[in-house]
Amino acid sequence: MTRSRPFCDGIQRRDFLRVGAAGAFGWSATLPLALQQQALAAAAGENNPSDDVSVIYLFLLGGLSTIDTFDLKPDAPSEVRGEFSSISTNVPGIEVCEHLPFSAQHADKFALIRSFAHGNSGHGAADKYMLTGHLNEARPAFGSVASHTYGSRGTVPPYVVLPAMHASAGPQFLGSSAAPFLIDADPSFPGFSVPDLAPPLDIDGSRLSNRRGLLRTVDRFQRQVETRGKAGAFNKFRERAFTLMTSPEAKKAFDLQSEPEPARRAYGNNTLGQSCLLARRLVESGSRYVMINHNNWDTHANNFGDLKTNLLPHLDKALAELLRDLADRGMLEKTLVVISGEFGRTPKINKDAGRDHWGPCFTLTLAGGGIQGGRVVGTSDEWAAKPKDNPIGPKDFAATMFHLLGIDTEKLLYTLDKRPIKLLDGGRVIEELL
Repeated sequence: MTRSRPFCDGIQRRDFLRVGAAGAFGWSATLPLALQQQALAAAAGENNPSDDVSVIYLFLLGGLSTIDTFDLKPDAPSEVRGEFSSISTNVPGIEVCEHLPFSAQHADKFALIRSFAHGNSGHGAADKYMLTGHLNEARPAFGSVASHTYGSRGTVPPYVVLPAMHASAGPQFLGSSAAPFLIDADPSFPGFSVPDLAPPLDIDGSRLSNRRGLLRTVDRFQRQVETRGKAGAFNKFRERAFTLMTSPEAKKAFDLQSEPEPARRAYGNNTLGQSCLLARRLVESGSRYVMINHNNWDTHANNFGDLKTNLLPHLDKALAELLRDLADRGMLEKTLVVISGEFGRTPKINKDAGRDHWGPCFTLTLAGGGIQGGRVVGTSDEWAAKPKDNPIGPKDFAATMFHLLGIDTEKLLYTLDKRPIKLLDGGRVIEELL
């Protein structure tokens, strides 16, 4: 279970991000309309084959301290190097934190960009930059772009966010068809089920005695949509919404209870671990982009205690198992895994044994989806304060992700007032990773 700790601005982020999530961003909130718009995109020939790349983004909300995890500085002064030691990985020459022993055995699968930087150390702006590739403009999240470009592979939603919505994970001007399906629930809770997905997962649609009764559940969506003479078309997509709710594929993807208990334990019986397991199931069933919005990484105080006893053991187990599981299932080559917060933490430890926000340099971790593992790209300086060479930023990350997804960064998107804008301004594909 994830503890709800206030961020440095005093706001309970987990609670704040829930406000208005279903109405403003939830794919389920306008499900029939979303299905209709995705069908239009498919009719325009924008869908790719079903074997293209998917993404699982582990977004560590608050800011992972990469100087204490993936880029330790053992020769720095004590007020910089901190309490943790380095350990060897299964790739000679690459070392990580001693509290990542399981992940260390999968270093051959991931790449570390240790010269990553964007210079912004404020939560909101940095979040937006890392989730959209844009700093000063309201732009669609990466997942919304993938959903808008390719639509669904089947009955499973193409873009999913869990276990809570993020303010920068929405579609902006792309509209409800590109909004994520929000799983606003903790998958580690006993009896976990997906809100807004009816009937319950343990009810077989073929056993329902009153189909019209089920469709009345879907009718609540219709009240939010102005059909104006398009009742026939809307009814068609209402039926598709019903299909999602009774789809064996969707049920299988969302039904964590059917996962063997040893597999669930391997990921860790906690929010991050079970979210990673659910993400694997969703991608395996056809989702294109799954964002895990995991809270409590804002370690201004007790940085080392929180990392050692809570945060890193959960991350270590979940990440190692996710990479192993994807590889064993033959999915890793087609699944890009991203691990990052919105920024890193300060090189110098503060008076509360914590580290503060630090955007000028941190580490981005990538695996699968065409990324060559077992390598380090770029280096930071002696205190991990600035890139020492080969500085790489969010626009480069975005360009690389879109390249792996087969999305042209020169692609034009259209705002609500029909103004054309390029998907991405600037940035380069990070060839050193490919």
